[in-house]
Amino acid sequence: MRPTRSGDPGEGAASAAWELLLPAASAPARTRGRSLQAALREAVRSGRLAPGTRLPSSRDLAADLGVSRGLVTEAYEQLTAEGYLRSGRGSGTWVGAAVRAAEPRAHDLAPRSPGARADFVPGTPDLALFPRAAWAAAHRGVLADLPHQELGYPDPRGLPRLRTGLAELLARRRGVVADPERIVVVSGVAQATTLLGFALHARGVRTVGVEDPGSPQHDALYASAGVTAVPLPVDDEGVALEPLRASGVRAVVTTPAHQFPTGIAYSARRRAELLDWARSVDGIVLEDDYDGDFRYDRAPVGALQGLDPDHVVYTGSVSKSLAPGLRLGWMLVPESWAEEVVERKRTMDLGHPSLDQALFARFLERGDYDRQLRRCQRAYRDRRDALVAALDAHFPGAKVSGIAAGLHVIATLPQRYGPEERFLARVAAAGVAVRPLSAYAHTPAGPEEAEGVRLVLGYAHVPTARIAEGVRLMAGAATG
Repeated sequence: MRPTRSGDPGEGAASAAWELLLPAASAPARTRGRSLQAALREAVRSGRLAPGTRLPSSRDLAADLGVSRGLVTEAYEQLTAEGYLRSGRGSGTWVGAAVRAAEPRAHDLAPRSPGARADFVPGTPDLALFPRAAWAAAHRGVLADLPHQELGYPDPRGLPRLRTGLAELLARRRGVVADPERIVVVSGVAQATTLLGFALHARGVRTVGVEDPGSPQHDALYASAGVTAVPLPVDDEGVALEPLRASGVRAVVTTPAHQFPTGIAYSARRRAELLDWARSVDGIVLEDDYDGDFRYDRAPVGALQGLDPDHVVYTGSVSKSLAPGLRLGWMLVPESWAEEVVERKRTMDLGHPSLDQALFARFLERGDYDRQLRRCQRAYRDRRDALVAALDAHFPGAKVSGIAAGLHVIATLPQRYGPEERFLARVAAAGVAVRPLSAYAHTPAGPEEAEGVRLVLGYAHVPTARIAEGVRLMAGAATG
């Protein structure tokens, strides 16, 4: 017996859809009922059984499938209760009209490489350096040892064990004043930024200063909290003080250890001036220490927060040291901000996943994170050296600016390679992915600046052997 639809020439399609139920009928006895319901539900949801299709009686379908009538009756009743089917006394069972066929594919919105022959777009670490064996060992250890109660809703600040480990790490490596009670574990610096935006908004602050050039993400993140980003120019020492004072903002986002994207480190004088400004306006400095662990010519300069913990919010993450997909970061807030930030974190997501926190805490305690930082330090220093050498060989007269740190360099090419628009078009056609410095500017460059070519070249994710080849391809496209 096949399902029929009165006067409908699509009976053949409905019959074909009914074949989807046959595998369910041969499922093990203990799961046969659920399998039949799932198969019938999917046939309706996918549109293979169209709205208005009349189904066989339970007796006939049971005979066709070789199952008990009770099994079919139960399936009809369950799907009728859910709205997939409809029935009436003496009128049979029909496919309901409430269901709409859904797109069966899941779309991936994650940012992906465009498949370039050479990719120098900044911001990505080498994901092949992720310490899989050590991470797996930590995961097994945590699953074996984690108390059952720690799988419940966590402290919104984070597990005490992890906050204690982070306080030790940050004090030792970055010179912060780290009180575990004021550390909040977050889903990366992006969530920290949003939390701070909400906290600012709750205090009546509607604008926040951002470095120009700077991260393009700040505008949207602060806008989501009802706060407007105000671009402030960066000079050779850091964010310029006069425009900052004139702007009227009481909060400013900075990357003082290694400014993104210009690559400078804030001078000692500018760091002091910035803190003096914050004290004078009862303001706050938001410090994004996104790659502060990676300095190649000397020991990293300590975090700004260590100079004035009451006027600096410090943020960081494992996105550059382990992998951005872990979505794991931290923020260290002044005592006067702690309560409202923690409460906002509670209402946002009820806390970061406990298992992930316990795993990273174990990773810290066993020294695995320090070993990972040293491994990345060696690899990225070698790749930076390779990139600088390749630029010198293939772009005579090119200048690399910024400190020897982080995951990118700024390369200024001689005028003969300009204008920038033509250069970018040529290298893109050759399959080389790059970003100009102008892509990170909040305000348009002047006519003189626009004539040159200044590139932000990421190298951390590019194997050393491929760096020279990528620069050679870029040079060939630019001069061809």
